[in-house]
Amino acid sequence: MKHNHTSSEGSNIQQYSTFIIANHLYGINVMQVQEIVKAMKTTQVPLAKNYVHGLINLRGQVATAIELRKLLNIHEDAPEESMNVVCRVDGNLISFMVDKISDVIEVSQDEFEPPPNSVPKDIKDLMVGVYKLKNELLSIIDVESIINKISA
Repeated sequence: MKHNHTSSEGSNIQQYSTFIIANHLYGINVMQVQEIVKAMKTTQVPLAKNYVHGLINLRGQVATAIELRKLLNIHEDAPEESMNVVCRVDGNLISFMVDKISDVIEVSQDEFEPPPNSVPKDIKDLMVGVYKLKNELLSIIDVESIINKISA
């Protein structure tokens, strides 16, 4: 784990499990991440939205596999192998397919901004906001909003 801040541990420090999609850094609150696993065999769901890759069996528990690339309208080609960030929120198990796993990082609320107005509304609704890091932006995914979207 990286410790990049100089302030004392406090409530304004957040930890995110981060991952890469199309060379951009995204994160999910570590408290929502259950585990990270390699790509798994999926069972297709008839008539599902294009971003629902299918269902996976995670040691006897069924999780919906979501292609974040499609959900976020990223049209660049996906890598051959993907990883799954498995999250559990309010009893719902969901797996986000991502290109590559990065680090767990700590960020200060001082670096946080809401999603920019230039982001399309349907994408903005799936984001908590962004953190301005030294060399890049960290876009935070709103897991609850995605679960609500796929449940609707």
